[in-house]
Amino acid sequence: MMIYDDDVKKRLKRMEGQIRGVLKMMEEEQNCKDVVSQISAVRSAADKAIAYIVAVNLEQCILEEKEAGRDTGKMVKQAVELLVKSR
Repeated sequence: MMIYDDDVKKRLKRMEGQIRGVLKMMEEEQNCKDVVSQISAVRSAADKAIAYIVAVNLEQCILEEKEAGRDTGKMVKQAVELLVKSR
């Protein structure tokens, strides 16, 4: 089971605020370039949140697998596949 810490929750709340800001920009009919720039910032923040979640989960899974005496290679492969799929 994955426990999500306050850091990742703060990241998502910040993204939520960014999305609201983009919607406001659209309602105010602001420049397309500025809107796209802000959406790109949200995408970048989402990518960082995904990487953080995968890294923390991988660390937890590796520790559990090592304690059980199992090979951790499968966990690393799954984490890499998850990151690749997220792009």
